[in-house]
Amino acid sequence: MPHPTIMRSARKLRQHMSDAERRLWCLLRRRQLEGFRFRRQQPIDRYIADFVCLRERLIVELDGASHAETQGYDEVRTAWLEAKGFRVLRFWNNEVLGNQEGVIEVILDALHRGRRSPLPGPPPKRGRG
Repeated sequence: MPHPTIMRSARKLRQHMSDAERRLWCLLRRRQLEGFRFRRQQPIDRYIADFVCLRERLIVELDGASHAETQGYDEVRTAWLEAKGFRVLRFWNNEVLGNQEGVIEVILDALHRGRRSPLPGPPPKRGRG
């Protein structure tokens, strides 16, 4: 269970979403995207994911102007989340506001790729026979 401070922060972030977050949430909530269930501002250990489909282990992050200054932090955070088995998609706010169809297409592609077998196993060993 995440720390109570993280839970309070997530609650506050849900109450004060950016325009881009609101727009994307309108498209993701209530299983509107082909039945995939997303949560918003979801605590994952010490981090808070903007949007996450837990079943497919897909996180969608929206970045505004302030993220240009926190690129190193974002890279560490993404690496940690990926090490925990999540895939992370990042979009700039202006992408969501100006090209929501393209953003949704990328998200759907990632969701469907997650449903397929990850990678085939190694080829069979060669032997006599």
